[in-house]
Order: sequence, then C-alpha cells, then structure tokens
Amino acid sequence: MQQKNIRNFSIIAHIDHGKSTLADRLIQLCGMVTDREFQDQLLDNMDIERERGITIKSQTICLPYKARDGKEYLLNLVDTPGHVDFSYEVSRALSSCEGALLLIDAAQGIEAQTLANLYLAMENDLEVIPVINKIDLPSADPEAITLQIEEDLGLDPATIQLCSAKTGQGVDNILEAIVNLLPPPEGDPEAPLQALIFDAHYDSFRGTIISCRIINGQVTAGDTIMFMSNQAAYKVDEVGLFRLDRVPQKTLQAGQVGYILAGIKTVGDTRAGDTITTKDNPCLQPLPGFKEIQQVVFSSIYPISTDEYENLAAAMEKLTLNDASLAYQKDSSTALGFGFRCGFLGLLHLEVIQERLEREFDIPLILTVPSVCYHFFLQDGSMQEIDNPAYYPDPSTIVRTEEPFIKATIHMPDRYMGAIMTLCMDRRGENTHYHYPMPGRIEFVCELPLAEVIYDFYDRLKSITQGYGSFDYHLIDYRPSDLAKLDILVNGERVDALSQLVHRGKARERALHACERLKEEIPRQMFKIAIQGAIGGNVIARETISALRKDVTAKCYGGDISRKRKLLEKQKAGKKRMKTVGNVDIPQSAFLAVLKSEER
Repeated sequence: MQQKNIRNFSIIAHIDHGKSTLADRLIQLCGMVTDREFQDQLLDNMDIERERGITIKSQTICLPYKARDGKEYLLNLVDTPGHVDFSYEVSRALSSCEGALLLIDAAQGIEAQTLANLYLAMENDLEVIPVINKIDLPSADPEAITLQIEEDLGLDPATIQLCSAKTGQGVDNILEAIVNLLPPPEGDPEAPLQALIFDAHYDSFRGTIISCRIINGQVTAGDTIMFMSNQAAYKVDEVGLFRLDRVPQKTLQAGQVGYILAGIKTVGDTRAGDTITTKDNPCLQPLPGFKEIQQVVFSSIYPISTDEYENLAAAMEKLTLNDASLAYQKDSSTALGFGFRCGFLGLLHLEVIQERLEREFDIPLILTVPSVCYHFFLQDGSMQEIDNPAYYPDPSTIVRTEEPFIKATIHMPDRYMGAIMTLCMDRRGENTHYHYPMPGRIEFVCELPLAEVIYDFYDRLKSITQGYGSFDYHLIDYRPSDLAKLDILVNGERVDALSQLVHRGKARERALHACERLKEEIPRQMFKIAIQGAIGGNVIARETISALRKDVTAKCYGGDISRKRKLLEKQKAGKKRMKTVGNVDIPQSAFLAVLKSEER
C-alpha cells in the first residue's frame, strides 16, 4: 500500500459522546465484521470496560476502505477514552496520527473534555474534522452546535459532518471526509528505521507485544531491533497490523501503525515513548517521545496474604507496561507487610487499577486512604514533599504547609447551579465564576483543593446533576494550608493504613466518618472495642462496639445475691484481661468502607 493511500486518525471526544459506537459503525462499514459476529463496543476488550460502559485503553484497528472514486485506502483508527483520568492515553494515541475526528453530542454540545482533547490534538499539529453525533435524538440541535463549534472552537463549519453513530446515518460521509480532508503520513521508507512505541501489553505466550508507529524506514521479520533508551537488542519474530485480531505482514513501512513481536520477556526494556531502530543501521537521534505524566492521587496497595507479594510485584510490572501513567515504588507497613506506594491520575484510575489487579492477576488487595502530595516547610529551611502519612514530620519542626489547588470546570444544565455551588463551597472552593456557553447550560469554574476532590467529589457531582454534569480539572499551584495527621485507633492500636493527612477544619468530620464506618464493619468481640480518631494525643472522635454478653448468672436460681455478684465480677475481670491481650481483626471491607462516601 502506497503512503499516499494511508490515513492515520483518532476519535476524540468528551465521555459518553459516542466514540466507541462510531468506531463500531466504521468497522462494520469497512466489512471487518459480519452482522452475526458483531457486538457493541468491539474495540473495548476488557470486561471492566464493558461493565462500566467506558473506554479505558485506546485501541488500534486497521480498516481497508474503497472510496467512492474507486481508490483503495488503509485507515488506521485509534479509539480513545473520554474520561479525564485517562487523558494520557489520548495524548499517546494522538502521537501516532495525522488527523482526528472531534465528536460532539448534538444535544449536550461542547463540554470540558471536548476542549481539553482539541488542545491535545492542536499540540500534536493534527488536522481536526468536527463531527456532530446523535442527530437522531429528539433534543438534538445541530444548528446551535454548529454555531458553537465556529465561535468557541474556531473550526471551519464547512468541514462539519453530521451523523448518528447509533443508526449509522451519515457515517459513510465521515469515511469520505477522512480520505479527502486528512493528510497522508510523511516519512522516508529508505531511511534508517525510526519507530515510536505508543503502547504495549504482555502476552504470557509471546512476550511483550509492542504497538508502534513507523516514522521512517521499515521493519521486517528477522531484523535485529534496538531500543534507543537502553540499547537492548532483540531479533524480530513477527510484524503485522491490528485488525480485530493480529494479522502478520511481511513488512511494516513508514507511515504505518502496527505491532512488533520479538520475544521480549524483560518487561522493563519496553517503555512507551521510546524509539525503535535497527542495530546494524541505527538512526541518528531518538524521537521526542512523551512528556512525563504528573500523578495527582497516591495510595498504597498491599496483598491480603503476604505470600502474594512476589506475584503482586510481577503484576505491577506487567500493568505498567500497558498503562504508562501508573507509577509505583516499594512500601512497607507494620500492620500490612510489604506493598507498593502508587501514583494515579485520579480516583477512577485508582479503582480501575485495583479491579484489573484483582481480575487479571487474581490478587486480592487492601488499599490505604488516597492522598495528594503536600509541601512541608521545616525550621531548618528545607522543604519536604510528602504524599504518605507515614512520613509526616515532627509537628514541632513544621513552619508552614502547602497543598495543591486545581481549577475545576463543570458543565451542567443551569437548574443544578445552586446545589453545585453549595457543594464547591463545602469543599473550600474559591474564586468561582460562570458563564452560559449556550441557552440552558452553564460553565462553572472554581478553584478547589485537590484533596477535597479525590475524596468523593465526583460521585457527589454525578448524583446532584443526575449524571448530566461533566467535570474537568488541571493543577494550578500550591497554597498555604493548615494540615494535620489524623490517626485511627482500634482498641488503642494505631491502624497505619487508615491514617490520613487532612485540613484541620475537616479533621473531626473525617474522623467521625471513619469511626462510624468501622463500627458497622468490624464484628463484635467478647470485649468492648473503642474506635477513635486522634490528632497527636488529642482524641477528636469516638465510637464503641459493645461486647457480646454471656449470661453467667443463668444457672443461679434464687439464693444469696452475693453469689451472682461474685460471678459478674469474675466475668468483668475476664473481659478486662481479654481486652489487654485480645487482637481485633479488621476485615478488608472495613478498609474499603472508609474510602467510600456515605452520601451516595
């Protein structure tokens, strides 16, 4: 296939605007799947994606297309996630493309991630085709959305495509627009090999499967390739294209997107953003790669059984290969043993990683309370960055503390304005302002502490707006804050997995919530259990789990009262002795219950 007949493009949009559905229609129109084999979300191959109805991993597929003028084309489609927590997936996918379809809901209009993804496409110098989807909805207003695209995004209204991905209406025109409006890839097939790794995953039979975009040169089975970051060399077993399955090819050449198999068992050798070249004829310099991602939410992961630690370490390595936005390092706890301190892009990212570890690798886990990275300025003039309560410095040495603030953009119907403003004020919001991008919808902008957002903000937002609110954010700066370390004590013993760094004004509220949740989850014992929230030596919240009672006087019928008193005193002494030596086992459900909000 000649380079001029190849098109590499991505589908980008806000969450729930129909990216995966449009990808399904394009695959059907290009004859890649029969009606009998078809299923919704064809490219979403993880169970968790199908259950939640969201895309988590960007997926690639190569579509053969015969245009109306009779010419044959190869279309490399990359379907991307829409959720803000997976924006790094989008930025990596766009690096392999020359163009993008920007999908916009005909009823909802331009939303937070629509703008964020458009800016990502512009940073990568992509040609953008705006597509108004869901024109079959009764509430669709394509004329108003067209005006929005022209005024707010500054895109040419003549290139706008109208479609309904659900019914298939207008999808054939989109294929023609891809062929006519998007540029073919550039690159020299005769130059030394230069390929960009934009994704990879581990196969237990074939080793690491590398997804790459060939920028210059070509690669064939039998070539010896080399990674430019670490000079590791491997012999290529197979190259090919992504269809619904992997399809082997003789050669991958400049402009194509495909996979390379080279029996790579050392997972650490493959890194997203690295450049592949040939060992015999290397290119002069590596490609720019990707900018380092900034994790914003931190939590420690421990296996429930300490015997599973080695399995967890291997699973984390394989998962990082497939998700380059996950960062981790070794961690240990007196109560939970050895584990890993992990950095995530958001709370949904944390939940997805937890589920993938439990499902794909069959490792049951305990997670600590999520936290963010705080700045502590000490009396000796130094500044410490701390995201783990275990490393909280001596309070007497702290001069001042700072916490990260974000600028949150919330798009919603105007009827929810009052409730959302109250929610933001409860979370210590500052500098709020809003405007109306279109009649009936509000764009509300607010500056919030990141720590208040990771707790349960997104769940509350979705509940208040009945699912119609969309939320996007980015870090702006660090601001002074009054922080304290909140410890949770069960039967007088500190549970370090439940310790958290909190704003002093919110400490009692968090402590009460944790104590109440633990009271519900911890089973009753033969002795009283005190659950306390404390800052230093100062207890600020308490709940008590009452003891199971055994009626020791049941066999005393009548007789002297002193006999009954003696038995009760004996029982009291036994309970007191049991309390000093008794251990309280905290079930895994209790750790998870503390993380979740009561206001669902």
